[in-house]
Amino acid sequence: MKLSTRSRYGTRIILELARHFGKDPVQVSEIAKIQKIPVKYLEQLIRSLKQADLIISVRGSKGGHCLKKSPETITVGRIVRHLEGQTDLVECVSMPDKCQMSDECRVRKVWMDATEAMYKILDDITIADLLCDPEP
Repeated sequence: MKLSTRSRYGTRIILELARHFGKDPVQVSEIAKIQKIPVKYLEQLIRSLKQADLIISVRGSKGGHCLKKSPETITVGRIVRHLEGQTDLVECVSMPDKCQMSDECRVRKVWMDATEAMYKILDDITIADLLCDPEP
């Protein structure tokens, strides 16, 4: 599975908002500048992250966006699952009827195990962990 820009940028948006957690809301223009994400695309992702109940928006002259939950409670796996939609490495993992070989396929179990391993790693990493990591 190749992660799309939705997941990569979405995680960076959440990380940027986590840097300001408990402080004033962050404006789209500031996030876009710091994270080098086009404003139009950033706005789409923010809408999606609001639907995932991860971000809240604050209106007004000092408005912007904030994390709705603490960085310790948001995992990279949750962000990726929400933004990617189909979360298995191959379709046959969750939709065996998509492949006529699913019942007898010896490789399907490998794809299932690989998907599970990938999400175990992503679910073990919180946004707070990324903030504490000394490496960029």
